[in-house]
Amino acid sequence: MQMMNPVHSRNPVIESRDLRLVDAVVRHGSLTRAARELHLTPSALSHRLTELERRLGLALFVRAGKRMVPTPAGERMQIGARELIAGLARVANQVRATGAQRRHIVRLSTECYTCYHWLPAVLREYTRAHSGSEVRIVADATRRPLPALLAGRLDVAIVSSPTRDRRIATTTLFEDELVAVVAPDHPWASKRWVEPADFAAERLITTSAPSESDLIRFVLEPAGIVPRETLEVQLTEATLELIKSGFGVAVLARWAAAPQVRARRLVARPVGRRGLRRVWKAAVLRHRSRAPEISAFITALRKWSGPSPQPE
Repeated sequence: MQMMNPVHSRNPVIESRDLRLVDAVVRHGSLTRAARELHLTPSALSHRLTELERRLGLALFVRAGKRMVPTPAGERMQIGARELIAGLARVANQVRATGAQRRHIVRLSTECYTCYHWLPAVLREYTRAHSGSEVRIVADATRRPLPALLAGRLDVAIVSSPTRDRRIATTTLFEDELVAVVAPDHPWASKRWVEPADFAAERLITTSAPSESDLIRFVLEPAGIVPRETLEVQLTEATLELIKSGFGVAVLARWAAAPQVRARRLVARPVGRRGLRRVWKAAVLRHRSRAPEISAFITALRKWSGPSPQPE
């Protein structure tokens, strides 16, 4: 097959079907048999071969009687074709194997950094029972996970704040108590509980922005109390150390302070006679609540009884 006035670009595009065509024609030496393998008519295959040679600007085959004989360029293209076809087959097998594993990813964040103290226990049990699933913590969504959930960046948000958005479904997980934590020599250590007015003369250390603090929103603001000073420190460990040094007071989850209280390095007291409690929930997008991986993760959270403080 001779080329007449070839027209070609400097970088002709070669598609996988071109490679399969050349490989089939070389192996069979016949357009008819190659066309049968490729599920084409001989005329359609001949047209594709002519178009390929036009793009390349050179002949890939010459006719020797009824046989199609590859030129040196055709032979080289067939060698490359065999390598690339084998590579494509390997990729296809790898993709199928990955799909067969049915690996699911659950993206998770929480409303409070202290949750990351107890979450590992849940994650460990969940991944042990669901080897085809992976949980990814989206740390930059911490403290404001609900907007991230609505934006599609999360699959599960663990929150204690109420939500009335009908696009979100929640599942109650557990309840915990927020307690005032002070150094053993602080005047509050002799009290049975602390009142909102007690905070007026104190430096209050918060692990979240004041506008997001449950103590400030639900206890101090309704009572018209403003602490002498407010300091935001996101790390619970740093907050505990500051309290031990007498630098200020804080209101933390009882279970978060329990080890230090048990060791008598800190003292915890209820906020108000009845205490200050939170209800934690798992929030998901309502239309995805029945997705298998999300449903299974919520079940794992519900089976867990929540962080339990040790006896003081």
